[in-house]
Parts: sequence; structure tokens; C-alpha cells
Amino acid sequence: MNLPNKLTILRTILIPFFLIFIYTDFWGKGNAYIAVAIFIIASLTDLLDGKIARKYNLVTNFGKFMDPLADKLLVCSALIALADLGKLAGWIVIVIIAREFIISGFRLVASDNGVVIAASYWGKFKTTFQMIMIILLVLDLPFKYMNIINMAVVYIALALTVISLIDYIAKNYKVFIEGSSK
Repeated sequence: MNLPNKLTILRTILIPFFLIFIYTDFWGKGNAYIAVAIFIIASLTDLLDGKIARKYNLVTNFGKFMDPLADKLLVCSALIALADLGKLAGWIVIVIIAREFIISGFRLVASDNGVVIAASYWGKFKTTFQMIMIILLVLDLPFKYMNIINMAVVYIALALTVISLIDYIAKNYKVFIEGSSK
């Protein structure tokens, strides 16, 4: 098993630990910091595994399958936990997760047609803001204007989620139409 795949597996293994620290209060506010540290480490493994796999030609079928799955598990687990804890509205979580299902479906159809669809800049901005949003909501910092900042980041992440979906569909709808005509 190569290093990128090990990093992907590590990201998946870190998810339950992230959830344990987000849900428990053993170390008080320290739990939030530990949860965020775990989330950041897991997020960095996503950045590293892809770069390493492409740079050293270590792309595998396992990695192609597990990397996006591990990403979705990490982000969706965090979003669902935040909704469960009352820190994020459920409808926002539904919109974000629905986008992921739609894009995954598009990629599956494209893959069946031998087309690989690369991530766009909108998708990368979306991911960045979703991760910032998750970190801020988990930390729940007690600063004077933090609620306003958190809400702004939530709505920016939500807007980027919708924009990236529209951009993705607009650029790739022919793959879906061609795939459905077979």
C-alpha cells in the first residue's frame, strides 16, 4: 500500500476520533481544540495524498475510490454533528450534502463514459470555506462579533456550494445527456 492510500485511510480513521471529541466534554473547551486539530490534520491528509499521488505517479483505483469517499465522510460527519449540536441549521447541511450526491452522480456517469471531470476552482473555494466554517463552528469562539463572522462564513460556504454545483452542471451537462442516451 502506497503513502497516498495510507493517508486516505488515516483520514478515515480520524473521523471517529473527531466525533468523539466534538460530542464529549471530558476536557471542557479543550475538546473543541482537539476536535479541530484532528479535523485539520485529516483535511491536510486530503491535500497531501493527492499531491503525492500525482507527483510520484502513485494513483491507484483504491485511491480514486477511497479519496473522495473519505473526504465526503469527513465533511458530512462534521456537518451532521454540528447540526445535531444545534450549531448549524439542518437545511444547510442538506443542501451541502445534496450537492455532494449530485456531483458524485455526475462523476459516476462521466466515468462510465470514460470522461474524468477535474475539480474546478469554485469547488476548491467551496471546500476551503466549508472547512473554515466547520473549524469556526466547532471552536465556538467567545469573541464579541464571532456570531456575525460565523454566520457570514456559513452563508459564503453555502453560496459557494450552490455556485460550484451550477458551474459543475453548466460545464458538464453534455456528459450527463450523452450518458443517458446510451
